[in-house]
Amino acid sequence: MRIQRAIAFTVVGSILAFPISLSAQQDSESTESRKAAQHDRAEREQTDAKVVGGTAAGGAVLGAVAGGGKGALIGGAAGAGAGAVANKVRKDKAVKKREQRDNPQ
Repeated sequence: MRIQRAIAFTVVGSILAFPISLSAQQDSESTESRKAAQHDRAEREQTDAKVVGGTAAGGAVLGAVAGGGKGALIGGAAGAGAGAVANKVRKDKAVKKREQRDNPQ
């Protein structure tokens, strides 16, 4: 009698838990897509940082050659500004290219 009761509770419990397991699977799928979106955003931000940092370093080197320590500081700031502008132009161009590809006329 106890075995039948235990089996009955197990069957009823699994039937009642089935919808919960489905929602858990859906949550994991949305979690995976959210993680993929976060990864893509982090990758874009890293590229942005590389562009700005690279131009800042180049400006600092050129400034140091031309004017020593003070020139390196000024060159680094100018390089970072130029890198930010170049990055903005690059992003805008990529967006326009993507829009043209997605909406051909």
